[in-house]
Amino acid sequence: MNNTTYNTKDVEKIIDKLETKLSITQIIQLITKLCSKNEYGEQQLLNLLIHRRIFKQKKIAIVDSLIFEKLSETKYINIKTKFTQYFGQGIIKLENNLKIDYQPLQDLLITKQFQEADKLTQQYLCELAGLNKLNTRTWLYFTDISTIPSEDLLYIDILWKTYSQEKFGFSIQRNIWLNNNSNWTIFWQKIGWTIQDIPCRYPNEFIWDTNAPKGHLPLFNQLRGIQVLSALFEHNAWQAIND
Repeated sequence: MNNTTYNTKDVEKIIDKLETKLSITQIIQLITKLCSKNEYGEQQLLNLLIHRRIFKQKKIAIVDSLIFEKLSETKYINIKTKFTQYFGQGIIKLENNLKIDYQPLQDLLITKQFQEADKLTQQYLCELAGLNKLNTRTWLYFTDISTIPSEDLLYIDILWKTYSQEKFGFSIQRNIWLNNNSNWTIFWQKIGWTIQDIPCRYPNEFIWDTNAPKGHLPLFNQLRGIQVLSALFEHNAWQAIND
């Protein structure tokens, strides 16, 4: 009985700590510790995720994606059933006013099918820019970028960030670019799009998992020049993040 009481209090302390500002490493350590408490620990993790995402509707954070990733592998039937009930389609709620249904992208990112997710992302961007199936052009001009709705661009970005432990996404790439004084040569090197200053060849020289450098995905064709990506990084959507 005393041991159960101790474990309960210990779990409560960990749950409280997960609501504070922590590094990714610290969050993973706490989640791992909770899961060592067997089913009870995982149940409390699920309760925390439901509380944050469903009841409080807090802004998505790295702690949510890490808990989601861990619970998606649960071996406990009761937890799996409840987890699927609440988060069977992911932890990002897709709004009805978006131009596109992004559930297929969310599904690919949840299952870490990053190469397919990258292809679909490029398809979505072309569609958002007004290029339909009748248009033979399957790439974007820099003049197309401003026509992409901010809300849709932000949703694509948050999906990539959420299911990559904040390693991938346009805003991640943009921050790397800005932090290096908008120097494209350094930027390509940082995100792993060049090898000894030579552009990587698609698809084999790119890395399609989270072992890739930060900002490695999604891809953009830098061989067409920097104007398109520059326009993307200067899109009005990012003001919503900065404000």
